[in-house]
Amino acid sequence: METVQALVIGAGVVGLAVARALARRGLETLVLEQDRALGQGISARNSEVIHAGLYYPTGSLKALCCVRGRQLLYDFCEARQVPHRRCGKLLVATSPAQRAALESLAAQARANGVDDLQWLGGPEAQALEPALRADAALLSPSTGIVDSHALMQALEADLEAGGGQVLPCSRVLGWHSRPEGLHVLRVQSADGEVSELGCRVLVNAAGLWATVLAEASTGLPPGLTTAFCKGSYFSLQGRAPFTRLVYPMPEDGGLGVHLTLDLAGQARFGPDVQWLPEGTTPESLDYAVEPSRMQAFEADIRRYWPALPEGALQPAYSGVRPKLHRPGTSAPDFQMDGPTRHGRAGLVHLLGIESPGLTSCLALAEEVLKCLALDPTHPSRH
Repeated sequence: METVQALVIGAGVVGLAVARALARRGLETLVLEQDRALGQGISARNSEVIHAGLYYPTGSLKALCCVRGRQLLYDFCEARQVPHRRCGKLLVATSPAQRAALESLAAQARANGVDDLQWLGGPEAQALEPALRADAALLSPSTGIVDSHALMQALEADLEAGGGQVLPCSRVLGWHSRPEGLHVLRVQSADGEVSELGCRVLVNAAGLWATVLAEASTGLPPGLTTAFCKGSYFSLQGRAPFTRLVYPMPEDGGLGVHLTLDLAGQARFGPDVQWLPEGTTPESLDYAVEPSRMQAFEADIRRYWPALPEGALQPAYSGVRPKLHRPGTSAPDFQMDGPTRHGRAGLVHLLGIESPGLTSCLALAEEVLKCLALDPTHPSRH
C-alpha cells in the first residue's frame, strides 16, 4: 500500500486551498478528485462573488473566515494575477418596511469587522445606479467578483510548486482509521480498479459528498441533518444598466435573487431557493434549469429593477448547496469536525461549506491547519 503524508478529498476551491496550505507547510500532499477536472461541483456553480462578511453571526466561523478570507483572497488574486474586480455591491431595501432589517444587517456587519459600509437613502442609491428602485441601501465597496476557474488553477499551481498533486478520476469509496493513526482509503480509478492509499493527515473537503463520507467513516454528530438546496440562475440578454452587484434582502435558505456581473460585464440573476426532496443524493442531482421558474425571477428582479425588459432572461445554469438545516430553521455555521470532536488523529471533516465558502477558502485552510495543530504561519520548505 502506498502512503503519503496528507490527503485531501475534493478538488474544489476549498479542498485546493487546504491542500496548498498543507503543501506549503511541508507535507507531501495529494488531492483525490472523482471528476476529470477541478471544481465541477459547488465551486463551478455559484455567483463567483467575493463577499464582504455582512450577514453572518458575529464570532461564527462563517463571519471570521469571510472577513479574513476576503482580504487573503484579494491579496492572492493580485499576487497570482487571477482575474477579479472589486466592483462593490448595493444591498437594497425596496420598501420602508425593509429599512429596519437593513439597519440590523448594517449593525451585524459592523460587529463582524466590516468597517467600510455606507448607508444610502433612495436618491443617493439611485444616483449611483439610476435604474435601481430603492428606499434605502447599503453600499459595500469591498464586495467583488472573481474568476473561480482561474482561482482554482492558481491554487493548483501553488500546490504543485509545493510538491503536491491533484489526482483526477479518483473516487473515494470509503476508509478506516487504524489505531496507530494511519488512515487507509479505498480509491477507485477511472478504469474501475480499486486500490488502497494511506495517510497520516486526511481532510474531507468533498463538498456535496462530504457528509456522506463523514457518516460512513466516523458517523455524524448527534442532531446533524443534511439537505440539498438547488439554486437556478438566469442570464440577461444584452447589457444591464448596472456597474455594481445588486442584492435584495436575504431570504430563508439564501441571499435572494441578486444581480451579479461577470468580468466582461454580463449580468446574471440568482440563485433562487428550491429545497430538494428528503432522500436526495449527490448522484441524483439534476442541474437543468426549469424555464417555468422565469416568471418568479422576473417578479423578484422588478422589485429593485422595475424596467427589466419583458423576455430578457434566459436559463443559464444551476448549483446545489449542501445545507446542515431544513427549511424554516436558522442556518448553522460551517462545521469543522477535527480530532477533538471525533477522536481520530489527523482527520478533519469540512461539512456544510456553502456560501461564503469561496470567499473563505484561504481562511478555512488556515483553520484546518490550526485544527490539526499545525502552525499556519510556519515557513514553507519549498
